[in-house]
Amino acid sequence: MAVEKVNSSSSLAEVVDRILDKGIVVDAWVRVSLVGIELLAIEARIVIASVETYLKYAEAVGLTAQAAVPTIPAV
Repeated sequence: MAVEKVNSSSSLAEVVDRILDKGIVVDAWVRVSLVGIELLAIEARIVIASVETYLKYAEAVGLTAQAAVPTIPAV
């Protein structure tokens, strides 16, 4: 069995394409308190993905029911 060395350099366009294809989620929660008194609370969720990837995820976890198609009222 031969071992092949792969050059792992990639361009920025390849990295962005990969992130948009697979998606990335950053979930952070920070709480600052002093002597038992909460001074600051920050909660952030950042999702970076293409619309197609997000819609696949949203459909899989049941979030698409919340985004109903608006109806046009009859005149």
